[in-house]
Amino acid sequence: MYHHVKKLMFTVRVDEPDPRFGNMLLEQFGGANGELAAAMQYSIQGLNCEDPDRKDLLMDIGTEELSHLEIVGTLARMHLQPTKFDRQAAEADPLIAIAGGGGVNLFNSQGNAWTADYLKITGELDVDLRSNIAAEARAKIVYERLINFCDDAGTKDALQFLMTREITHMKAFALALESMGKPAFSIGRIAPTPGLVDQFFNDSTGTGEHGEIDTRGPWNEGNGWVFTESPAIQAEPGASAAIIAESSAPEDQAGLGDLLIDELRDILHAEKQLTKALPKMAEAARFDQLRELFEQHLVETENQVERINECFELLGKTARAKPCKGMMGLVEEGQEVMAEGEEKEDAAADLALIGAAQRVEHYEISTYTTAKNLAQQLRHSAVVALLSKSLAEEENSDQLLNQVARSLMSVAKMPAALEQAE
Repeated sequence: MYHHVKKLMFTVRVDEPDPRFGNMLLEQFGGANGELAAAMQYSIQGLNCEDPDRKDLLMDIGTEELSHLEIVGTLARMHLQPTKFDRQAAEADPLIAIAGGGGVNLFNSQGNAWTADYLKITGELDVDLRSNIAAEARAKIVYERLINFCDDAGTKDALQFLMTREITHMKAFALALESMGKPAFSIGRIAPTPGLVDQFFNDSTGTGEHGEIDTRGPWNEGNGWVFTESPAIQAEPGASAAIIAESSAPEDQAGLGDLLIDELRDILHAEKQLTKALPKMAEAARFDQLRELFEQHLVETENQVERINECFELLGKTARAKPCKGMMGLVEEGQEVMAEGEEKEDAAADLALIGAAQRVEHYEISTYTTAKNLAQQLRHSAVVALLSKSLAEEENSDQLLNQVARSLMSVAKMPAALEQAE
């Protein structure tokens, strides 16, 4: 929830109002690089974020940006104050003076309405953090330019404060990205085409009007770069094509096809074991919500078995299961948890049961991910689609178990809280 405190994060003072400068300030109120755009971008990224640590970072900074919006809005309103009563001041921007009554509104300095198109939200945390670093850099430059066009000392102080906080946020986002430990160019899950990813196309050639020539630097030489003739020149008659691109399915020289079949047979046995274990887990569950979740996942598991059989059919192989020792161990552990749970309180017994179920989910998530990646590499797109659907169900089931666990933890705390009250 949000709570508004009737005090600015930075006290604003304007000695000499300047309506034209007030109009410039609106760029940071309702513009593409302004505080509202930043507040919305980070907050919505935070709502979508599954990483609790970085979610907290996004919500902290998103909330601070709302405080910055209040500072900018107050600054702009104070500078625009003369447009309420002075004809000459009103002529600086009739839209503000006539339509807006001399106050701020969600427009930029050109009178264009704020739009959610300004927001950069992909749902991929590392990609969003890179967007946020760039957003803070752009906002810093806008504040710098506003400071350079400002003559009012109090306004400059406020803008200096806001500009400095942009750097603070940039540092926080950069360190959060670094802490994820992802290689700089590892974006998403699908690997780029080997060879092609290291080709630099020399698409701007010759000598320019002012003597510009082809240049080389770390962006196109060394570090594995392959400097390559422009594809447009390669397309000319007689030119030899040098673009590295895969045009057909890769040969299975590493035995990946056999490995995929092996993984599928392992998963098939694992899922068949679960169709027997889940009814027992549902029966052992004390709380209705957990019982219903196990029953729902049983239906999903039965559908997943059918999908695996379909994968074998697509690959022209027999749907034969291979004993999955990992799942056998997890199922046995689950049986022990259920037996021990008979002596426990309801919430504690179900929390232990959820722990056993989540260990199963994590095992399945890893096996489906491996199989999907193999199918992707071998370009079995229909198999990838089937495995992706089952993987998404397993990930969703894990999240639902998390939600039930949080509810049960609250229930488990209630008796202690009641005893303290007495």
